[in-house]
Amino acid sequence: MAGSAPGPPVKVLAAQLREAVRGAGGTWQLGRAQAGRAPLHLWAVWMQGTVLEVKRGGGRGGSARLQDGSGPFTVLGVEEVPKGRPCLSAGKYVMVMGVVQSCSPEPILRAIKMTDLSENPVHKNMWNFEVEDLHRVIP
Repeated sequence: MAGSAPGPPVKVLAAQLREAVRGAGGTWQLGRAQAGRAPLHLWAVWMQGTVLEVKRGGGRGGSARLQDGSGPFTVLGVEEVPKGRPCLSAGKYVMVMGVVQSCSPEPILRAIKMTDLSENPVHKNMWNFEVEDLHRVIP
């Protein structure tokens, strides 16, 4: 991946991202040896989850702790992204695109985009299938 432009955010679950290791050029390597594939290099991810807790301000643009069914993850800068503020209440189901800051002991993202998906339960019900299907087709 050295010298190439970063790709689009990749759909992942918190449990998958927790296993990633730092790669070259600010990327993260998502291991896929169990599937017989080379590691997937990523810098930004698309995650979805239920808001557990929100911390306002703090000099980092606020943060939120979410849960996607496979585990918790933290999103920084939630008050600085378009549409982020309306998503910021416990119980909302949201989509987050963000740059990976850390993966262990749990994922931490810097928010790029947030959208409230609470209106339609299909988003939550299908999320694991969407991630699984994507990872089945990514070379």
